[in-house]
Formats: sequence, C-alpha cells, structure tokens
Amino acid sequence: MKALLCKEWGLPETLVVESVPDPVPGDNEAVVRVHAAGVNFPDVLIIQNKYQFKPSLPFAPGGECAGVVERVGDKVKHLKPGMRVIALTGHGAFAQQVVADARMLVPVPDDFDFVIASAFMMTYGTSYHALKDRAALKSGETLLVLGASGGVGLAAIEIGKALGARVIAAASSAEKLEICRQHGADELINYSTEDLKERLKTITGGKGVDVVYDPVGGPFTEVALRSTAWRGRLLVIGFANGEIPKLPINLTLLKGCSIVGVFWGDYARREPMNLLGDLRALFGWLKEGKLKPHIAGTYPLARGGEAIRALMDRKVSGKIVILPQE
Repeated sequence: MKALLCKEWGLPETLVVESVPDPVPGDNEAVVRVHAAGVNFPDVLIIQNKYQFKPSLPFAPGGECAGVVERVGDKVKHLKPGMRVIALTGHGAFAQQVVADARMLVPVPDDFDFVIASAFMMTYGTSYHALKDRAALKSGETLLVLGASGGVGLAAIEIGKALGARVIAAASSAEKLEICRQHGADELINYSTEDLKERLKTITGGKGVDVVYDPVGGPFTEVALRSTAWRGRLLVIGFANGEIPKLPINLTLLKGCSIVGVFWGDYARREPMNLLGDLRALFGWLKEGKLKPHIAGTYPLARGGEAIRALMDRKVSGKIVILPQE
C-alpha cells in the first residue's frame, strides 16, 4: 500500500509518498481501507514533533478517517470485514490502509458519505465534549467562538445553536465570518478590524459571555477571559496561533470563572462508552439537519502535504480531506 510518510521532523513539504507493507492487526485491532481522512491541526504539530504524542519515525500522520474494515484481530467481536466505519487513529490515516484499536472504530450507516464521515468525528466530537460535558452550556447562555471559521469552530457554532445558546463568532476576515453566519452564528466579530473587548461589551450589554471556546490561543485568550460573565467558563481547546497564553490567574477569582481544559483525544481513549454516547447524539443531529459539516476541499494522497500546509497557513474554512485511494 501507499502512505504519506513523515521520515524526519519538519514542515509539510518534507512528507513523501512511499510504498509500505500492508498493516497486520493485533488481537484487539482492525485494519481499515481508508477512503477518506480528515486533516486536523494536530497533524500540523505531530510532523514537527510538537504534539503531546510522539510516534517513532517513520510514520504517516492522520488522526481520523472513514473507510471499510478489511481484517480484524482474533479478539475483536463487534466488527466484521466489509463494515463501513469511522476511526480515531491518532496517526496513520494518511495511507491506503491503517491499523487501529478496534475500540476506536465506530460503525456508520451505509449511506453515510465517506468524505463527510472522515471530517466529522474529531471536530464535532471535540466541540460536543467541550460544550456539553466540560462547559455544561445551557440554553439561553451566550457562547463566544474564537477562530470560528475553522473545523472545530464551525462545529462549535452548530452545536452551540443546537444546545440553545446565543453564538458570537469571531474570525479574521469578512469571508470567514460569512461562512460562520451560514452555519448559524447570531453575531459576528472581525477581530482584525474591530476591538474584540468593546464589541463583546456592546453585544452582551456589558454582562459578558458565559462560555468561551478557544482553539486559537495567543493574545485574544486574555481578552476573552476578561470578557466572561460571572461563573463564565473559558474552554482551552488548542493553540493554533502558536502562542500559549500566560493568563493572570486573579481573573478567575474576580469573576468566579473557570478555565477548563479540553483534551478530546485522551477523553476518547479513557472514556470510550461516553464517546459512543456523544456520537449517537451527534449522528441524530446530523440526520435532523442541525449539523452541516463544511468541506472546503479534497486532496489525493500525493498532495497530502499541500493539504496540511493549507491548514497550517489558515487558508481553510471548515475541513479538508485527503483521499488515499486516488
């Protein structure tokens, strides 16, 4: 089979497509023929040796995919060859086949499009876990989404609306904000041209926001924390800006607010039954039309490095997907 390999730590341009042996499943694993693999920000970090998990070189990046089960290990009972699944792989999905922990494979209906399926699990799973579980977002509360036009950002907008929140989307251009509006955002803030703090004060009538969804980091994190309401919750999703903010911790005392970490990948591994419950809820909303994943583009495996570079350079709204069989 062919795989997009990271053979040395570096930027997307260092990745190469090569032939490698077909994977063989262990007792509790399954091999999936990958039809589509979603590109996520951890893929940018993992190839530079900047992610929490550090695979041994060489490896294929790619943390989630959709495809068909090829083979299963001797102890796997809930999966059979031929089943359509989505898979959380950690890495390895940018290849024509991937081996994964069988517990991290979820069967999907036969009419579930592979491209949509591959772009669904990580972004919507992260946002649902963050908003429903970690923030306990309630109907009628106000949610601020930073970096709102990205994959997890758009998912957070849609899930926030499904939970009954008023959603404020903040992004860096009018074009990105228009996509946010199309996905349900009630209020829009262009933080390239507008003062985030003042706009939030105006929009909320000085009350502040109840929940901040922050996958960006950098200087806007402190501004958002200062703009929270009493008992507000700041969700730490990631640091796409590249800068991990250093926050004045006294703000949590003055506002009675919370800073809450969200590490969905570890949550999925530690609490797989809760993950399945989340996905059932999300599949229900998808079927009802409350969730509409935005696919910005697809790339063949040979151009996988370009796909990661596009995400790294923030040229993507929504999700991009690699098609390993092309």
